[in-house]
Amino acid sequence: MSMPQENEILTLLLGIGVLVFIWVNLSELKQFKASKFLMSGYLISFLAWILTNFEVLYWPQILNMMEHICYSFGSVLIAAWCWKVFLGKEAE
Repeated sequence: MSMPQENEILTLLLGIGVLVFIWVNLSELKQFKASKFLMSGYLISFLAWILTNFEVLYWPQILNMMEHICYSFGSVLIAAWCWKVFLGKEAE
């Protein structure tokens, strides 16, 4: 059985730190425009980081596919947040 790569473990650990920061500052972060898009995008990306560490242990093909779906969906949500924040008034 193989082990997750060091960079994947480090990414997950840094992501946990950011998740704690988000949880502690949730009331302030909710005041950002379209914050649900940003936080949802981050949480889905965080799920991808979890999946990438577990794919070496269980169901490698399925978890790898789910990881990449999470990256895609999380990127779309963060792009939607950027669109609403930086181009929202121009698009209306």
